[in-house]
Amino acid sequence: MTELAAVKAALKTQAVETPSWAYGNSGTRFKVFAQPGVPRNPREKLDDAAKVHEFTGAAPTVALHIPWDRTDDYAALAKHAEERGLRLGAINSNTFQDDDYRLGSVCHPDPAVRRKAVDHLLECVDIMDATGSRDLKLWFADGTNYPGQDDLRERQDRLAEALAQVYERLGDDQRMLLEYKFFEPAFYATDVPDWGTAYAHCLKLGPKARVVVDTGHHAPGTNIEFIVATLLREDKLGAFDFNSRFYADDDLMVGAADPFQLFRIMYEVIRGGGFTPDVAFMLDQCHNIEAKIPAIIRSVMNVQEATAKALLVDRAALAEAQRGGDVLAANAVLMDAYNTDVRPLLAEVRAELGLDPDPVAAYRRSGWAERIAAERVGGTQAGWGA
Repeated sequence: MTELAAVKAALKTQAVETPSWAYGNSGTRFKVFAQPGVPRNPREKLDDAAKVHEFTGAAPTVALHIPWDRTDDYAALAKHAEERGLRLGAINSNTFQDDDYRLGSVCHPDPAVRRKAVDHLLECVDIMDATGSRDLKLWFADGTNYPGQDDLRERQDRLAEALAQVYERLGDDQRMLLEYKFFEPAFYATDVPDWGTAYAHCLKLGPKARVVVDTGHHAPGTNIEFIVATLLREDKLGAFDFNSRFYADDDLMVGAADPFQLFRIMYEVIRGGGFTPDVAFMLDQCHNIEAKIPAIIRSVMNVQEATAKALLVDRAALAEAQRGGDVLAANAVLMDAYNTDVRPLLAEVRAELGLDPDPVAAYRRSGWAERIAAERVGGTQAGWGA
């Protein structure tokens, strides 16, 4: 197999999981902007997700968020997904939208509140059993706003105890993915603020616990690719939440703010052996002002483009330059790959898969946007909290 053929073969295997909540209304602290045709229930979210997969060929799974996607029959929801060429992916918990969680959830000083939070996490594992999902994704808004508000070490003890209870409940083929975020909504001390804290807890829990890297959850200037390389080296990278940030946790389309960073991350994924189903490529985005389905299609395409460029890095030439201490030559190898226009290559890949070379244009021609705007009238649109 030629080098180019190997790159195309690898690209044909790539899968990007889209989040159910990205198809609903979302916004900022100031305003949520409603759009026509937004789904009103989890089934309609899956209908939209099926369109993303139809035109990209690279989005076969959809992450659910509980309780936003709660339903009476999860097996039936999984069947609905299957009928549309999809599978249900990670189950995301929610321990941040209840009045009881004002001072935290699993780290709360009140054991009754901690029990409530753990029960919810165990409910999510039950849902995994019903849907056939592999991954339980955990993000905790827990933390404190003021020095002295609570005991920092005791909060870590509470977190460890809760995680251990949930870990024990996981099936043999299920995983716990622990996400971190350096601030917000806790402003003084967040209980899982960085990859090191998440890694320490996952290491203690065991092989079914892995770290999630959300590309928007870092301070400005953080070298995310170093974190990726380290977690892959330790066999503890479980998934990405891909998005883009300019200032904080902006949840913009992946690659929008710094496509070069996305390329560097994908290079470390490939170099570190992470381009496998063991590392889930997920989107975690809030499309506030842009049309949702084409924005998600564009994000999938941006991940594909960064991956294609990373696959084109001449690793032998890079290694030679690195061994020889040739700083400029080594950097040039990376820049040559990054500056390659891979859009024609990806158009070929799509054509070989029987897809339209331009997914966004194909979606716009499909008439789906007009159809859902006409049909989804009445009821309550899905959005934050629904």
